Parts: sequence; C-alpha cells; structure tokens
Amino acid sequence: MSMNFDQARFAMIEQQVRPWDVLDPRVLEALMVVHREDFVVPSQRQLAFADLPLPLAHGEVMMKPVVEGRMMQALLLEPSDEVLEIGTGSGFVTACLARLARAVTSIDIHADFIESAGQRLAHASVSNVRLETADALAWQPGRQFDAIAVTAAVGIIPQIFTDWLKPGGRLFVIHGLSPVQEAVRITRRADSLQTESLFETDVPYLHGAEPVPHFTL
Repeated sequence: MSMNFDQARFAMIEQQVRPWDVLDPRVLEALMVVHREDFVVPSQRQLAFADLPLPLAHGEVMMKPVVEGRMMQALLLEPSDEVLEIGTGSGFVTACLARLARAVTSIDIHADFIESAGQRLAHASVSNVRLETADALAWQPGRQFDAIAVTAAVGIIPQIFTDWLKPGGRLFVIHGLSPVQEAVRITRRADSLQTESLFETDVPYLHGAEPVPHFTL
C-alpha cells in the first residue's frame, strides 16, 4: 500500500511541529510546500515525516522536523533577508529557507552533499540558492548576512559566525556537550550580542567544531 505523503506531511505539522510551539505561518507554509520526502534517500521516503533524525552519509543526520521548524522560526526571517546556512546536508532546510528569504548561501564540507542537494533543489525548482563546498571554520564569505542557520552543533560558538551577522542579524546555533546541547538565538545589536536560550536537543557536531576533550587525573 502506497503512502499518502500529503496526509503524512499534514500530520507531521499538526502533530509534531505545531505542538512544539512552531506557530509562524510562513514557516508552517514552507514545511507544507517543500516536499520533505524528495530530500531523503529513496529507502527512507516512508520515514520522511517521522519524529526522528534521519541518517545521512559521513555520520551526519537530517534533523527532526520539530528542530528544523524551531530553527527556522527562531531566525525571524523576512522576504528581503539574505541567509547563510552552514551545513547543507540533504538540502531540505535549504529549500525551506529559500521560500522564507530572498537569497540563501549554503555551504557544506562534503562535496557529495553539495552535489546531491543541488540536484534536489533543481528538481524542486529552487533558484535563489548558491551552494558551495567549504569548511565553515576556514571560509571567508567577504560579506555579512541577515540570518545564519547552523544545522550542526558546536562545542563553543565560533566568533566568526557572529562576525558574519549584519546589525540586527540573527544566528541560530546549537552548542554544548552531547547529549544535552542548547539551541540559542544570538542577535547582533548596535554594540553587543544578545543571546536567548531556546531549547535543548542533541545533534552531531560540525566538522572541526567538536568539544575539546578535558583530561583529569
């Protein structure tokens, strides 16, 4: 028996995402319009709307829908915004961000992720995304962004991420020690950074941003 993806998508939003306080209508619309099942490997299509992270190559994961929804809502995106996504992964969040903002730059250290995400985005007719294979910790964008979404955790939040924010810009990032990591929104004010705690979660670390182990005798 074939799966009704439209019904499963609606159930994901109404039974998972909305009850987790994702109420922004533009975010909910993006999750409804972008076909999540087209951004997973074929063997996982039946699990595309499950309340669990889906494995990708290289030990990475596609975050749970509730975490994706909370992340996009936290960015407070406007249609005129220019967004940086650190960690392209499957390209699903990239496609959602592209519906919410004017332009998206998405980078990933894994070239095969960039290639496959590019194919999926093209199939979904997403044209306002620029993809680049890059190590976020060594990358030099040469510009700032209205919002930055980091789709993997970091042990300590790199200063370069906040340096890439325009005044008023928002950064979503998950940091801390697994299995209890903290998702935060950092907003660049005129002369300071404002940090707001959002929720706890547990996701894999960004390559090179893992916590430094501490040894005790």
